[in-house]
Amino acid sequence: MPSFPGVGYEEEIRKIQESLEALREREPSDAAWKTVQLARHKDRPQTLDYIKHTFPDFLELHGDRLRGDDPAIVGGMATMDGGTVMVIGHQKGHDLRERQQRNFGMPRPEGYRKAQRLVRLAERFSMPVVTLVDTPGAFPGADAEEGGQAGAIATSLRAFAELTVPTIAVVIGEGGSGGALALALCDRVFMLENAIYSVITPEGCAAILWRDSAEAPQAADALCLTAIDLLRLGVVDSVIPEPRKGAHKSHRATAKVVARQIEAALRELQSIHPLQRQAERRQKFLQMGRFTAV
Repeated sequence: MPSFPGVGYEEEIRKIQESLEALREREPSDAAWKTVQLARHKDRPQTLDYIKHTFPDFLELHGDRLRGDDPAIVGGMATMDGGTVMVIGHQKGHDLRERQQRNFGMPRPEGYRKAQRLVRLAERFSMPVVTLVDTPGAFPGADAEEGGQAGAIATSLRAFAELTVPTIAVVIGEGGSGGALALALCDRVFMLENAIYSVITPEGCAAILWRDSAEAPQAADALCLTAIDLLRLGVVDSVIPEPRKGAHKSHRATAKVVARQIEAALRELQSIHPLQRQAERRQKFLQMGRFTAV
């Protein structure tokens, strides 16, 4: 689109409006919206549930050593497959009281700085990093913006990109925007069958495109945010199956399947030279995305 009014400007605007109307009028599949609802289910296992079933010796570490501790991000050391790993993940909370305490899983800058501190600690002691992603996005409040939210996410991405230890991310619920990506720039990115991962929430997308958040089901369908969609697009490396009717039906069974996938990936990654791992991770993210000239 031209950056200033001129010849063809009105025509471009008209074409965009027509494409949005066509998208809105298209009969959407309800599968994507059902997946969104499952990914947000209040009983779905979260980071602390996976830790409970998979890492019984988990030692939580707190604080960013600058401002404070963000309860929306949980992190610490644990044993897996005979070695020590650094586990970091979002925690939304199951009931209203915990959700308020955890800020509904939306981290502030200190949360991302805590994650950076932990991955640098992991790098220093050659510990693989495992992240569990489940957030609607970084907290958009004024205090977070004043505290350097964008910069905290950017430096988190840089910290993960620079790691030479094996890194694995699992999208266990809702993976929203940069708030999720800040913990997911890893060698291997897996998604649970009923998880979602997108640049924006369906409600946010609908509010921008159609100025009506009620159009969220159509937006969910257009965003291609399901695990199968993202596997086809090459954004994730594998889809982890869930128990029948969803992960919320059996936390233990889901945690067992996720642990097996992580262990297998760790064995594979540890056989690769650290510098080669780092180079492959960089190339993996650089080659994402396609465009077509018409």
